[in-house]
Amino acid sequence: MTFLIQQTLIYAIPLMIVALAGVFAERSGIINLALEGIMIFGAFVGVLFVNVVQQADVFMEAYAAGDYLTLQGLELLAMLAAAVMGAIFSLLLSFASVNLRADQTIGGTALNLMAPALVLFLIRIIANQNTLQMSSGDGPSWFMIKKAMFGYGRTEQMGFLGSTFVDKTYLATYVCILLFVILSIILYKTRFGLRLRACGENPQAADSLGINVYKMRYAGTTISGALAGMGGFVYALTTSNCMSTGDVAGYGFLALAVMIFGNWKPLNIAGASLLFGLFKCIASSYSSINIGGVFIFSELGLPAHFYRMLPYIITLIVLAFTSKSSRAPKAEGIPYDKGKR
Repeated sequence: MTFLIQQTLIYAIPLMIVALAGVFAERSGIINLALEGIMIFGAFVGVLFVNVVQQADVFMEAYAAGDYLTLQGLELLAMLAAAVMGAIFSLLLSFASVNLRADQTIGGTALNLMAPALVLFLIRIIANQNTLQMSSGDGPSWFMIKKAMFGYGRTEQMGFLGSTFVDKTYLATYVCILLFVILSIILYKTRFGLRLRACGENPQAADSLGINVYKMRYAGTTISGALAGMGGFVYALTTSNCMSTGDVAGYGFLALAVMIFGNWKPLNIAGASLLFGLFKCIASSYSSINIGGVFIFSELGLPAHFYRMLPYIITLIVLAFTSKSSRAPKAEGIPYDKGKR
């Protein structure tokens, strides 16, 4: 059960934070279909940052000496770098949507096509192969929180909660949860959040009250890019051992499905992310999941390809039954022209 919960969180947290990224953009009135591309770019930047900084003597010495605080600091800095570059990359969508009033769906699709090509091109230049990795070791050995950090010799000594939510976990997981809570409060309990949502519902009314719709849409999309870039690096760190390949397995599109399923509301999105995360966990680790001493999924005798398709099949089924009742922001996808009323 501990393994199932840990793996579900590992897959659910990137979904949750990237789905919230979509909420910030769409609540401001911009359809951000580029979440997949921004995740790919953020994953690359985060892994590249780790790769470069690792070569500094201070971090190699910290790893050799077991200085976990320094290594966790490197993880946080990589998340910050991915967030900053994700925000910068999202400015391409903001400029096309706000200044040029281009079709937002086409703009997002263009970024999704450009990001993997750009990342693979840069990886070939930097690593001379199709994969960018850490310069030394792997993600779990460098950044994973382990029982030894707290002086425990055996997992049983930590109890169920400790072994489930502390041992073999990542600080990035809890940073994302904290950010999710804080940003959800900002979106619904602050003046900024109210103005942002007003621009996605009725930009003309917001403008008449002195709210700069263009700035708010830039702000919403920039926050969206930062969260998606960070989510991309967290995905690369926790599921790919801090490796970038120009691919995030369709997580950006899954995050869009989670956002729609959650009806653009943070609490619903958190629940939907856990549901989708559970199916991703089953898809990737079905042969290792032990419930009550029984390897239940292995004993079902279903082919491995069925489990790999399961998250995407569930996505289609859920959207088929829930999309009609979903209520998107009224003005999303509609370019705002101040001269028109």
